[in-house]
Amino acid sequence: MNENPLAPDWLRAPADANALHPTLWSQNATRSETGELVVAGVAASQLAAQYGTPLYVVDEADVRGRAQRIRESFDRELARVGSSAKIYYAGKAFLSVEVARWMDQAGLNIDVASGGELAVALAAGVDASRLGLHGNNKSVREIDRAVSVGVGAIVLDSEIEIERVAEAAARHGRRQAVRLRVNSGVHASTHEYLATAREDQKFGIPLTDVPAVVAAIRSHPELVFLGLHSHIGSQIFDTDGFTEAARRLFEVHAELLAGGPVAELNLGGGFGIAYTSVDKTFPIDELAARFADIVATAAGRLGVPVPVLAIEPGRSVIGPGGYTLYEVGTIKDVLVEAAAVRKYVSVDGGMSDNIRPSLYGADYSARLANRVSEAEPALVRVAGKHCESGDIVVLAEYLPGDVTPGDLLAVPATGAYCWSMASNYNYLARPPVVAVLDGQSRVLVRGETEEDLLRRDAGLDAS
Repeated sequence: MNENPLAPDWLRAPADANALHPTLWSQNATRSETGELVVAGVAASQLAAQYGTPLYVVDEADVRGRAQRIRESFDRELARVGSSAKIYYAGKAFLSVEVARWMDQAGLNIDVASGGELAVALAAGVDASRLGLHGNNKSVREIDRAVSVGVGAIVLDSEIEIERVAEAAARHGRRQAVRLRVNSGVHASTHEYLATAREDQKFGIPLTDVPAVVAAIRSHPELVFLGLHSHIGSQIFDTDGFTEAARRLFEVHAELLAGGPVAELNLGGGFGIAYTSVDKTFPIDELAARFADIVATAAGRLGVPVPVLAIEPGRSVIGPGGYTLYEVGTIKDVLVEAAAVRKYVSVDGGMSDNIRPSLYGADYSARLANRVSEAEPALVRVAGKHCESGDIVVLAEYLPGDVTPGDLLAVPATGAYCWSMASNYNYLARPPVVAVLDGQSRVLVRGETEEDLLRRDAGLDAS
């Protein structure tokens, strides 16, 4: 068919608008004999009937498998260069009690970025020594609780936190291990809001200040300095930025060795996943091998031992294993240019369950979930139901031209940063999260109801 001139340059009209691109969907996603989307043996229509829509769906085996492969790959490759790896699952991507248990059972540590995330990990029964606490503005209360329960590492993000952590450690009679987050100045090739190592932003301290700050850390007997921490951004598709960040960090790392041990180097996470058919990602084995070579080369150049490598994957563990299920409500054909029509397909969710397209301009894909169709592909924009013109779920996609109200629509790769960033905008209740495994489904996080929302409104107490 002819390409719609309104389509972005990267998007091509597919030969089959029903096909499930293998890089976008979890490993257990298929079409049934009747054409319905089935993940881990559970059909989309069955889920919609049981739980309603919108609905977050997580392929449990896919997520568990990714977590285990990341740990095994990095263990193997770091052993090859004479070191070892510490893998922290970045809980900010998506965290629930069950998911925390999955990560624990796969042998991953967990990185938390707030008191709430810490509470979830502890409630899941994860040993506190396997947790790391992040954040540019950790409260005194959060620091105190982390120290009191024995959190394995606290990432210091500013000089003021040195005293706060040291005081908490002294109060609880502990020696607290800490890392120091540094701003390497490496600019990840990603969205401006996702690049976290630029000079003018809130995270970390400049590399030039590191020696003095580490000396201050080492002056406190209650603190144990583990090493430097860097995070250059998110949704990164190459390793060039990590290579340069490691080169810069190792220069300082080597200098710090003169004053005492520096056991670790944390290069963060941010590994990209495929949201569209043109996104190219690294197989995890190749990624692990590249990281091992990066640190071995940087250490070898300076003649220092290869430190323990810590990384913090989140999106790459949970993202590809999730999809969001919607029901189509209204459809409009909008003539944008002469003979160029964009079909607006509105669904029963939107920016309250996936803010990323509105916040970052993030691209997603979509497929009909309840059926297949032989209709010619049509360029669509999947819109939400909120009172915002920017409430877009999928900016551009080709779906069968006969998409109709009542159809189910599935958006893949929504396991990360969708539920965790969800809101109640327009007083929409946040959807439930369900796991699917071996033909069965179960609730991971209960969905909200309107009664839940009203229960928090203190105005009702006075009526």
